[in-house]
Amino acid sequence: MLASFFIVMFVLMMNFLWKYLDELVGKGLSVGVIAELLLYATFNLISMGFPLATLFAAIMTMGNLGENYELLALKSAGVSLPRIMSSLFVVTMGMALASFFVTNNLTPYTNRQMYAMIFDIREQKQQIEFADGTFFNGIDNVSIRVEHQVPETGLLKDIIIYNAAADGRRGGNMTVTVADSGYIRLTDDRRFLETTLFGGENYSLTRDRQWYEENALDRTAFTLQHSLEQTPGYDFNRTDANLFGNNATTKNVAQLQADIDSLDRRVNVATTETYRPLLHDYLFVRDTMVVTDGREARASLAARRQVKLLDSIAPLSIAEKARIWESAYRLASNSRGVISFDETMTKDALNNLYRSQIEWHKKWSLPVAVIVFFLIGAPLGAIIRKGGLGMPIVISVAFFVLYYVISIMGEKMAKEGTWPAVWGVWMPTLVLLPIAVYLTYKATNDSGLLNTEWYIIKWQKLKKRYGRTK
Repeated sequence: MLASFFIVMFVLMMNFLWKYLDELVGKGLSVGVIAELLLYATFNLISMGFPLATLFAAIMTMGNLGENYELLALKSAGVSLPRIMSSLFVVTMGMALASFFVTNNLTPYTNRQMYAMIFDIREQKQQIEFADGTFFNGIDNVSIRVEHQVPETGLLKDIIIYNAAADGRRGGNMTVTVADSGYIRLTDDRRFLETTLFGGENYSLTRDRQWYEENALDRTAFTLQHSLEQTPGYDFNRTDANLFGNNATTKNVAQLQADIDSLDRRVNVATTETYRPLLHDYLFVRDTMVVTDGREARASLAARRQVKLLDSIAPLSIAEKARIWESAYRLASNSRGVISFDETMTKDALNNLYRSQIEWHKKWSLPVAVIVFFLIGAPLGAIIRKGGLGMPIVISVAFFVLYYVISIMGEKMAKEGTWPAVWGVWMPTLVLLPIAVYLTYKATNDSGLLNTEWYIIKWQKLKKRYGRTK
């Protein structure tokens, strides 16, 4: 089990690294930061890797016993297959229970930390690196061109710096610096840009006057110029992980249940809300009949439909008509904005409700999936009687792909509200459970389910029977 788990997690971690490789490379991250991120990602992938590792380990264990004729010896001694699997089943129950505590208590914490680290990595800028003959534009309002960089010492030659930073010292003026050589690097804490230039000139265009007047161009020569400027975004700043605690994947069962209850009430209130507040507060503000409920409000609206509004405003002046139309347009626009806002808030609450329900069921479905995969893997290993890494990997991947495809489809339907969350999350387990029962039954009765000779014999019997009846 341990070997299978580490193999599966290594494969899943490679997929994670491939997904975030572009964001990790070129930012000067330390080994500790990358290792911490991978550790958090490992706990996030347990829900996917633990069932597959259980299936893989069960097939290998029972396959090795069958390949070495140990199952045959046990059965010859009168020990049935369910009794042989009983000790492994107890161990699997312990692993399923442990997986629940990991996903319920540890995974929400690691997800918050991982989301915070990914956010900080995305906010961090790329490392300052110069290529010969090209411009580097990684610093805000600054563009640097280097003709050549000596790899051994990092010395830059033929440097051109265009600086358009609008700070108080420069007053927003463009400054161009040309130097024969120099060094441009970040300090050790990556908070400041240290620039040391040798033999060059500064050109500053002053724009204090009007655009139609002449502007002054200042030129200053230097032998050595050293500057230290603050450059935000290059140091790795840690964000408080509690700011990312609103996601459903960062909460345990109790927190998800509380969110589901509150969101369910919000959705019920929003879906049962009538148009009475809209009519009273925005459309018919001066109509006292609309304030009441029941037949009077309906009678008022029915009577209003019979009034010829155009005839009633015909005697009015153009200014009064304009005020009436503007007021009506304003009330209609406000009511439309209210409806749009309420609709958006209801959709957000409904989407959050679906996600919370899905995560709540996923906390419980993982331990059950571990047990179901064991009940599939152990009988399969007893049937195929092959150990090692060949046939077990093929069969494990096939069943896991089936489970994963059904899981993705079910979650998608549940997030859209087409299916209830209980069906969307538990559908893969319900599909694989009959397969597990069938394989256990076949393995207990020594069925040659994966033996080609068994299929040949069955085919010959069917062929003989079909020919006889014909």
